Amino acid sequence: MERLVRVAEELARRYRILYYEIRITKVSASHLTMQNGQLEELSVNTEIGIGVRAFNGAWGFSSANDMGRAEKAIETAMKIAKLSRGDSRIYLDDPTNDRAELPMKRSFLDMDIEDKLALVKEVDSLLRGSSISNRSVSYGDGVKEQLYFNSLGSEIETVVPRIRLSFSVTAKGGGDMQIYWKSFGGTAGWELLEGVDLTHWTAFAREKALLLLEAKSPPSGEFDVIMDPELTGVFIHEALGHAAEADSVKTGESILAGKLGERIAVEELTVVDDPTLPGKFGSYIYDDEGIKARRVEIIKDGVLVNYLTDRETAALLNLKPNGHGRAQSYNYQPLVRMGNTYVEPGDWSFEEMLAEVKRGLYVIGDKGGEVDTANGTFTFGAKEGYIIENGEIKEQVKDVALSGKILDVLRSIRAIGKDLTIEFPGYCGKGQWVPVDDGGPHVLTRAVVGGLL
Repeated sequence: MERLVRVAEELARRYRILYYEIRITKVSASHLTMQNGQLEELSVNTEIGIGVRAFNGAWGFSSANDMGRAEKAIETAMKIAKLSRGDSRIYLDDPTNDRAELPMKRSFLDMDIEDKLALVKEVDSLLRGSSISNRSVSYGDGVKEQLYFNSLGSEIETVVPRIRLSFSVTAKGGGDMQIYWKSFGGTAGWELLEGVDLTHWTAFAREKALLLLEAKSPPSGEFDVIMDPELTGVFIHEALGHAAEADSVKTGESILAGKLGERIAVEELTVVDDPTLPGKFGSYIYDDEGIKARRVEIIKDGVLVNYLTDRETAALLNLKPNGHGRAQSYNYQPLVRMGNTYVEPGDWSFEEMLAEVKRGLYVIGDKGGEVDTANGTFTFGAKEGYIIENGEIKEQVKDVALSGKILDVLRSIRAIGKDLTIEFPGYCGKGQWVPVDDGGPHVLTRAVVGGLL
């Protein structure tokens, strides 16, 4: 490390580099996937690599998966930065020296691979059933040990474990196929999965898939809609969170550009991104630019009060970086990314919300979708839905899609529940994949409902 610091300092002087940062990352990970009882992947890997960014008005980046080429990677990044000669600025802070670790009560690194395979086989077995045409189980764990240092004098060591189990079932019958899935994950050890009632949740997913075969198609039109915590989370992540990432603001691809300080939602709405939440899948200690993770209120009492920023967008927008520069791994440059994004709870019970709806839908879960952050429109699928009539839940509907304009939906919120849930771990893709979590309480708003094609 001391040798690399000296080399970097010498090369920075030679190439007249304003700023550089170096990440040395070691990841120890295992992955297992099973499809219909057939093991499709079983891997245990340890990878060490170095990623170097140098700034000279524009970024130069180089990486290597062989530490014997570390000095070459440093020099290459600095050469690229010198040749690029951009006119951008970055935020430069005081040096940080720290060592921090997210704890595991029971390390999955100490578990035999046979135990992990036994878990996957158990889940696969529990998913079996009549009319189930497909079963899929995926397990992954990994510990990321990272040493970060930069030209400001920062030296930061972090250790972050992460574990995730997901499974899905496809039911087939009557010329229809329906899929249902469930995921569990967090920055924790094996103890996280020991707390999951696998028998309950596999039966839950299987029965949901079967029930959806019998469900009706949803009505079409604009309705009052109650979103469950999972759908609230994906809506706020996809529709609002990405628009709040300052790189989309910078490039003019966000409907939130120029709206800091403006009321964009009902007064009762507060939206937060907080990578410091203990144990959540999207949690981390420092971002990949050496900025400490912190809770950021994006919307406070209906007013847009913050963007999510990295060093470059913070300098451009005259803000401070708030710890959201994240990279998929050492061989990727950091981008502005979310961590754990959620809606703060209100004071409504679910029953009070139901009583507000004369005719509408209760929509549950996330089934993917599309968002255009530039013009502020979205379409999301829900895992399932139910018709609401005169405050009562009626028949189930399937293949439900919600669409609308993001800001219209935020301004149409009539009730925010008090049942906050943030436990929907997944990966967010934006050219790179990073672990995230999201959630919220039940939320009553208004949106356009239709069927998925």
